[in-house]
Amino acid sequence: MTRDGLQLDSLTVARQGTVIVRDVSLAVRPGRVVTMLGPNGAGKTTLLEALAGVIGFASGQAWLNGASLGPLSRPARARAGLALVEQGRTVFGSLTVAENIQAVAGRGAALSEYFRLFPPLASRHDVPAALLSGGEQQMLVLARALACRPRVLMLDEMSQGLAPVIIRRLLPTIRTLADDGMAVLLVEQFATLALGVADEAVVLAGGQITFSGPAAELTAAPDRLHQAYLGTGPAPS
Repeated sequence: MTRDGLQLDSLTVARQGTVIVRDVSLAVRPGRVVTMLGPNGAGKTTLLEALAGVIGFASGQAWLNGASLGPLSRPARARAGLALVEQGRTVFGSLTVAENIQAVAGRGAALSEYFRLFPPLASRHDVPAALLSGGEQQMLVLARALACRPRVLMLDEMSQGLAPVIIRRLLPTIRTLADDGMAVLLVEQFATLALGVADEAVVLAGGQITFSGPAAELTAAPDRLHQAYLGTGPAPS
């Protein structure tokens, strides 16, 4: 059985003894975008933090390109090619755009590939990150994550605090990254926009998967998405 990309098998995650995510199984393959949707408190952030190594697994397993994540520290997971873009758009405010990227990519690293993906950053390359707009800061956070050369990219609510028009500009870039071979797990609150760039969709409600299937299936059936959010629709086989 191939385990290219990210694979979860019956993963359960607890915080302070309370189970938050239970028996989650899914696969995020290279070249694919999997969008994870769900109501607030469903356990989406907890799941991503467990995969990144912020918190541990209670049970179950996860693999990154065939290697078990369980024994790996958070830095080791990042070195192995797993990147998490967390909520909050944390940038090095006193450093310029270029310096933010080079802090990860290395001093003197070429920036053209990042400016190709995020053109607004090119004209702001010598501007302190603290002076950027929210949308520009999110682009910079994404560029900095890509400077780590991840093979699997996890994005946790990158739209938080941003207008839908900004998200419409960012999501096609996520699709481009997948088309170039990256595996992407996208947690997003703007369901319609996120489904538009996704290959597959997962709905997490009450810490469990209530839907797993083609993204187009949810796009075509909004009532099914609503049912899955309520946790009343069993995941299809």
